Amino acid sequence: MSDTLPDSLIPYDEIVQEALRAVVGRVLGEVERSGGLPGDHHFYITFKTQAPGVDIPRRLVERFPDEMTIVLQNKFWDLKVLEDHFQVSLTFNQVPALLIIPFRAITAFVDPAVNFALQFQAQAPEVEPEQPEPAENDVPGVAPKENGDGSNVVTVDFGKRK
Repeated sequence: MSDTLPDSLIPYDEIVQEALRAVVGRVLGEVERSGGLPGDHHFYITFKTQAPGVDIPRRLVERFPDEMTIVLQNKFWDLKVLEDHFQVSLTFNQVPALLIIPFRAITAFVDPAVNFALQFQAQAPEVEPEQPEPAENDVPGVAPKENGDGSNVVTVDFGKRK
């Protein structure tokens, strides 16, 4: 028997990540509908600042070129939750900013009031693999030399040196 498991043809990791991101969307949707956070709940949301669909002020991207954590606690407004993203207004150094964050860009969601945390893998967009450059020894229009039998096998003689 083999000790290695076969590769799954079902993307379980992706399905689970998507379901857990739906938890974040549902929680934020409840906060939006109720008009605020209940009790002592507050959220730390970490996301990739350069992920597709993230729309934040340039100054924040420059300050946080890879990842950023926001806190939804006391001073936030205009929270809107849609199917694939949420948007919220916060202040940074007393300057208000609207943030639009796709759920796919989130890497962590924490509610310290109840010791609840979710970690995610950032989901990169589908990228076509780069085409390799032609090998230097592949010269267009030059066919390999063939032996008389039609093969292109090279014979090497490792005989004694004289």
